[in-house]
Amino acid sequence: MDLIEMWNQMGWVAKAVAFILFFMSMWSVGVAVERVFTYTQARNQSKLYAPQVAKHLKEGRLKDAIAISSSKNYRYSHLAKVVLAGLQEYQFQQESGGSLSREDLMDTVRRSIQRASALTANDLKKGVSALATIGSTAPFVGLLGTVVGVISAFQGIATSGSGGIGAVSAGISEALVETALGLVVAIPAVWFYNYLTGRIEYFNVEMDNSSSELVDYFIKKTA
Repeated sequence: MDLIEMWNQMGWVAKAVAFILFFMSMWSVGVAVERVFTYTQARNQSKLYAPQVAKHLKEGRLKDAIAISSSKNYRYSHLAKVVLAGLQEYQFQQESGGSLSREDLMDTVRRSIQRASALTANDLKKGVSALATIGSTAPFVGLLGTVVGVISAFQGIATSGSGGIGAVSAGISEALVETALGLVVAIPAVWFYNYLTGRIEYFNVEMDNSSSELVDYFIKKTA
């Protein structure tokens, strides 16, 4: 029996399970492709952004640093989002009259950077949790299809009155296809989840380092 013949002989429950697994597979592939593209853009743009903004800050050109941080050329850069929040908060406090003490100014800037880091980290995680859900549930969805298929096979035996391995082999093979589909969906989803989670942790470390360097820069600037 080929797959087409198996499909034609499946019941509506087994076909519904197959459709669900197909949808889960497309969803996981779509999330993985979109996240890989976003992370690649974030890494490449951040590599270009970091030396340019560092040059402006060393030369004391705060407005130029803000302009390049808000540029559309670096809209995917996680570093640009975090640094921009700190620069804008510092500029706002300076232009508002500078009534805050040095310690209060640094606390205000640090909180602004922390908020931007949290929002950026949340954006980086978008859709990744779906991969974990698909990876953990797809095998059980396939197992459900298998159980339903086996039940249907034995019901066929009870109806026809015939027994033996030959009478149930076709039905069981159809049922086991559902389990195989579940594993085919789950394995790539788990792999992509682990890979993307590692990339997110790397981005979080980069944002923490950039935040610390920016705060140190402001401390030296206000000294």
